[in-house]
Amino acid sequence: MPKPKTVYVCDACGAQAAQWAGQCSGCGAWNTLTESMAMGRSAKSTGLGARLAPPAAVQSLDAIAPENIIRLPAGLPELDRVLGGGLVLGSVVLIGGDPGIGKSTLLLQTLATIGDNARVLYVTGEESAQQVALRAYRLGTVSGRVKLLAETRVETILDCIQREQPQVVVIDSIQTIYTDDLQSAAGSVAQVRESAARLVSFAKHSGVGLFLVGHVTKEGALAGPRVLEHMVDAVLYFEGDASSRFRIVRAIKNRFGAVNEIGVFVMTETGLQGVANPSAMFVNRHSNTLPGSVILATQEGTRPLLVEVQALVDDSQLSNPRRVCVGLDANRLAMLLAVLHRHGGIAMQGQDVFINVAGGMRITETASDLAVLIATVSSFRNKPLGDELIVFGEIGLGGELRPVQRGQERIREAAKLGFKRALIPAANKPKKKSDDIDVIPVKSLAEALELFQ
Repeated sequence: MPKPKTVYVCDACGAQAAQWAGQCSGCGAWNTLTESMAMGRSAKSTGLGARLAPPAAVQSLDAIAPENIIRLPAGLPELDRVLGGGLVLGSVVLIGGDPGIGKSTLLLQTLATIGDNARVLYVTGEESAQQVALRAYRLGTVSGRVKLLAETRVETILDCIQREQPQVVVIDSIQTIYTDDLQSAAGSVAQVRESAARLVSFAKHSGVGLFLVGHVTKEGALAGPRVLEHMVDAVLYFEGDASSRFRIVRAIKNRFGAVNEIGVFVMTETGLQGVANPSAMFVNRHSNTLPGSVILATQEGTRPLLVEVQALVDDSQLSNPRRVCVGLDANRLAMLLAVLHRHGGIAMQGQDVFINVAGGMRITETASDLAVLIATVSSFRNKPLGDELIVFGEIGLGGELRPVQRGQERIREAAKLGFKRALIPAANKPKKKSDDIDVIPVKSLAEALELFQ
C-alpha cells in the first residue's frame, strides 16, 4: 500500500498545498485550507480507469464525420426547453438549488417519463431506497422501469452501471459520493472533484446521460470546487423560495442549448408541473392601475417574458435614504437615479426608493432600465400608468435610450396578451405598423417622461 500523504486543500477553489497557510495561493481566500489524507492510485483503480478510458487515436479533423445528436425528451416541456430540446446522451448535467426546492422531485419525475423509452437508474446517497419509494408513491410516478440503487461508493456505482447498462443515470447527490483512493471524508473538495471526474469520464466514453445533484452554499453557489462546473456540459440552478409554489430552473451553462434559458414550474401535490404561459403568471393586469407599477417585456434565454416591476417612493426619515432592490441590481438603481436627476430633472435625495420584481423573478438584463425609472416616477408623482402599457429599453449615462435585442419578439408577446401600447427605444421601432399594439418610440429619458406629465 502506498504511504498516506497529508495535503491541504482549499474549500473554495480546490487548490492543494503541501503546508498550511492562512491564505490560499490559488484564489486568495482566507482560512479555507483544510487538512486531508490523499493516497496514490491503487492498481485496482488504475485498471478501472484504463478500462473506462481506452487510449484514443490521433485523427485528422476532416476525417471525423459529424454525428447526429441524440436527445431524449425529459417528458416535461419546461425542462426540455432549459436543456435545449432534451437530454443529450453522453452529456453531464449538474443541478443545484436550496434544500427542499424540488431537485429530487424533478429528477424522479423525469426518470419515470424517460423510463418508458430508455433504461434508467436512480442512485441515491442521501436517502434510503424506502424513502425514495415513498416519494414516488406520493407523486404517482411509481414505475417498474426505474431502477434504484442506494450507494455512495463510486467504484460500486460504476460497476452497477456497467452491469445494468442504463442510458440515463441520476446521482443524488455528488456531495455524498466517495472513492476508496482518497482518505478524506465524503463531501470534501478532493472527494467531490475525484468522484465527479470519474463519473464524467465514464459518461463521455459510454454515452450515458448523467444528472448530478449538487448542494449549494449559504451564498447560493454550488458547494465544492468551481472546477466542478467546468467539468460538466450544463449547469442548472433552481431559483425561488422553497415556501412558494413557483419554481424557476435557469441554465447558467449549456453546451447544447441557450444560456440563461429558464423553465417555469409550479409545485403541486403530484410534483412539479410546467407553466406553458409564464407571462400570464407574473403579470397582474389590474395592478397597473396603481401608481408605481409597470409591465416590463424582458428576455430570458430565447423566451420573451412579461413581468411586473413595482416601485415605492416615500419620504425618508434617515440622513442616508434607503435604496432597496428585490430581483434587480441595487448598484444599477443608484446609477439610474443619478441619470433621472441629471437628465430628467427629478431629484430623489430625500426619498426612500424600493424596487421589486413581482413573482420572485430575477432580472439581469439592462433592458429593465426604462421600466424601473418609469415606475419610480409614477410612484413619486402618485400617477398610475394604465393597464395596457408595456415598457423596455436601456438607458445610457447621457440619458439616451439604447436599443435592446429581440425587440420584435417582446412586442409580439405583449400583443398576444392583449396589451395596446408599447414604450420602446426608437431604434427598436418595427418597420411595419402593427394593428394589435400602438408602438411609442422615444429617443431619450426626457422624451419618455414628457409622455407622463
